[in-house]
Amino acid sequence: MKPKTIAAITAAIAALSASAAWSQGATAAAAPTTLTLTAEAAVEAAPDVADIGAGVMTQAVEANAALSANAERMSKVVAALRKAGVADRDIQTSGLNLQPQYRYEPNQTPVLVGYQANNRVSVTLRDLRQAGKIIDTLVAQGANQIDGPTFRIDKPEPLMDKARADAVRIGKARAELYAQAAGMRVKRIASMSEQGGFRPGPMPAGRMVAMEMKAADSPVEPGEVRLAVTLAMVFELE
Repeated sequence: MKPKTIAAITAAIAALSASAAWSQGATAAAAPTTLTLTAEAAVEAAPDVADIGAGVMTQAVEANAALSANAERMSKVVAALRKAGVADRDIQTSGLNLQPQYRYEPNQTPVLVGYQANNRVSVTLRDLRQAGKIIDTLVAQGANQIDGPTFRIDKPEPLMDKARADAVRIGKARAELYAQAAGMRVKRIASMSEQGGFRPGPMPAGRMVAMEMKAADSPVEPGEVRLAVTLAMVFELE
């Protein structure tokens, strides 16, 4: 190979290497400095709705007898709810089942001894002042399984929007703090995402629901519920 050709090839390789090195340096220089953090904000408010689960469990030797007794008692429970002012739209059957019951003994074939029927309704109470009275009424009319009450806010979106706006403000303030400590400043928010949607948070200590079953007038204290939002935020610094 001629010397001139070798020199030309060497010069081309050198030019390509220099171009690649410059390109890598330019890319590195162009990559922005980012800060990733999470911000949480919460709003506490008095609930306006309570959810209660009420169930009737009956047992009998025959399946029809178990179902019949269950239907009679559950009809009284639903009638009592309607009489107390609970709307039909706030009463919903959440489970109905019939199961055989066996007696088990060591080294013996299980023996059928009867049937158990269960019927459950989910009840939404919109007048919280009546919660204790309605629970007592349910028990008096034959409900032998009670869950709740679970307190919530019927239309949480306005409160959630306030928590969302607060979370953005908290995140921006925290980003400014980090940027100043690093001798930089916040250029912009590069991305934001809400983590896991909104959900009721735990009730603060001292505000937990107090519920004590007694013969009458079961005390039910709604306290406050907590609605929380968590944002994942990415900031570009300069």
